[in-house]
Amino acid sequence: MNKTQRNTRRHTRSRKPNSTTDGLDILNTMTGPDAGLRRLVQEAEADLEVAQMIHDARTQSGLTQAQLARLVGTTQSVISRLEDADYTGHSLTLLRRVAAALGKRLKLKFAPGAAA
Repeated sequence: MNKTQRNTRRHTRSRKPNSTTDGLDILNTMTGPDAGLRRLVQEAEADLEVAQMIHDARTQSGLTQAQLARLVGTTQSVISRLEDADYTGHSLTLLRRVAAALGKRLKLKFAPGAAA
């Protein structure tokens, strides 16, 4: 096989049809039917979503963590924790204070869950 044939063959290989690079899809595949593991993944996803929402709202407002902390009446380290996807201690009171400091309101909703 010459060099051109090898290059053509290398570039025509197809990926597996079910391959993904989405982390949540990978985790869902790994947890399989285990309800306990699925619950943990859903909780981690919610924590990540809250952290990302706070970070995005703060940066869109052009504020540093320290500036937002002063507006909220807390410390920069508290804001840093809120923006950490591994943090699980979110309180509605503090989230409302963050929202108010950013000129926003906190909106929550219940979403459909997995069948029991």
